[in-house]
Amino acid sequence: MRAVAILTAAGSGERLGGGGPKALVELGGVPLVVRAAHALLGSGVVDHLVVTAPGDAVVQVADALARAEPPVAADVVVGGASRQASVAAGLAVVAALPGAGPGLVVLVHDAARPQVPADVVRRVVAAVRAGHGAVVPGLPVTDTVKQVDAPRDGAARVLGTPDRRALRAVQTPQGFTLDVLARAHGAGAARAGDEATAATDDAALVEALGLDVWVVDGHEDAMKITTVRDLAVAHALLAPEPPDGGR
Repeated sequence: MRAVAILTAAGSGERLGGGGPKALVELGGVPLVVRAAHALLGSGVVDHLVVTAPGDAVVQVADALARAEPPVAADVVVGGASRQASVAAGLAVVAALPGAGPGLVVLVHDAARPQVPADVVRRVVAAVRAGHGAVVPGLPVTDTVKQVDAPRDGAARVLGTPDRRALRAVQTPQGFTLDVLARAHGAGAARAGDEATAATDDAALVEALGLDVWVVDGHEDAMKITTVRDLAVAHALLAPEPPDGGR
């Protein structure tokens, strides 16, 4: 196998107001989970998908993938109480796949990033294959960033201004060898039961082991869809270019 991807699709989608699982909210008439699955498989470097879904929507998610055009073959499993727990559930399936050795490339991707370009997926996989056990795509930070303390009376005191040249806004898919990802989740398992303590991404679990994490170029199209506004922006990105640039 070239690479296996865990596609996390167990979010509730409350902020999107879809009245159901976030993964089934449609973008251009296609559920987010289907778009994300097609993006991963369309890269040409992903051989197998494991999708995590809410416990009460496993059948719906599996049906959406099966009815997609083209259909998506995937193992759909119940996610956990946090994103970290959901990835761990998917990881258990990956580890049991035939031929899943320690060096297998495992991607972890969010269904909420349905338009990730194929080049980003290929860059991450290539970097893992080149010997980097943990790889994330990222974008340079363009805003000035302030580190602050806990807010008091509606305001937070600025503690410092990090050099934004050394900062990256991290995206998915994140790539790992199976060995590194399994070790990281095993060591951080106690954090997974609550979203308040769980790691916000898998790279953070690897960092907690003291291992290096490497960054490759991400892409603006790999934006995360969390709010209604994000969905509107994503719809705008789908719109065809007007003739003559709209002139």
